Amino acid sequence: MTLNIEMIKPTIGAIIHDVDLNTADEHTAQQIQQALLDHHVIFFRNQQLAPHAQAELARGFGSLHIHPIYPSVANVPEIIVLDSWKLDLRDNELWHTDVTFSQKPPLGCVLQAIKIPPVGGDTLWSSGAAAFAALDQDLQKKLKGLTATHDIRQSFPIERFAHNDVERKKLEETFKRNPPVIHPVVRTHPVTGQPILFVSEGFTTRINELDETESAELLQYLFAHATNEQFHLRWQWQAGDVAIWDNRCTQHKALFDYGDAHRIMHRATINGDVPFYQAAS
Repeated sequence: MTLNIEMIKPTIGAIIHDVDLNTADEHTAQQIQQALLDHHVIFFRNQQLAPHAQAELARGFGSLHIHPIYPSVANVPEIIVLDSWKLDLRDNELWHTDVTFSQKPPLGCVLQAIKIPPVGGDTLWSSGAAAFAALDQDLQKKLKGLTATHDIRQSFPIERFAHNDVERKKLEETFKRNPPVIHPVVRTHPVTGQPILFVSEGFTTRINELDETESAELLQYLFAHATNEQFHLRWQWQAGDVAIWDNRCTQHKALFDYGDAHRIMHRATINGDVPFYQAAS
C-alpha cells in the first residue's frame, strides 16, 4: 500500500492518512521513514498507542534515549511524560532542537497527545534545511566554518527546576554529567546530505570563534531567521495525534498559552549520532 500523504508546506510537514501505527507492517514502516526524510515532521491522527507500542514504534528508527531530567511512564523508561500539572514546561516555549546539550543529539522523536487543553497548546516546527538554504551565500560560507556551544542550563535553570535541597543536588549532578558541548553551526544531514542550520535559543549559548558581542548578535539574527514563518508550521493537537520529527534538521516550540488547563504528552526519543559538517563534493 502506498501512503496517503498530504503536504502541509513545501518547506516542512505532512499528514499521513489511513495508517494505524499499531498494526503498520514493515513496508509501511519503510515508507514512513522515507516520508520523514522528505518532510522533516509527519503527523498521524486518531492513533491510540499504549506506551510500550509507542516505544516499539520509535525503536524502528533506532535505539531509545533516557532523558536526564523529565519523568517517565512506569515500567517504560523510554517514554517521558510531559504533564503540565506536574512540570514547569515553560522551557518548551523556547525554540529548540531536542537534547543538543549531548555529544550525540537525538535522531528524532515520537510524540503522542494524551490529554489536550480545549484551547491552546499548539506546537510549532521549523526546518533548519530551508532556513540555511534561504541565507545569502556569503553568510552561508561564513557559518560553515563556525562551531557553537550548547548548554543544558540554558533551558533548565536551577531556580526553576530545583525547589528544595534534594532537587538542587540532583540537578547539579545532572549538570556535571552533561557539561557544555560543541557542535558545528551548520551540520550535514547524515542521510540526505543537506546542510542544516543547527543553532537554537533553547540550548545554543555562543559561537566559539567570535567575540562575545558578535556571537550574541549573530545568534540573535540566526534564531529569528531560523524560525521565520516561511520555514515553520503550527500543529493544533487532538487527543490521539502522533507526531514524528527528524531532530537533525528541525527545531520546535510548544506554546504555553492554555493557563491552568491540563496537557499531557508522551514522548519517545531516538538516539542519534555526533553532528558533523561535510562540504558538498
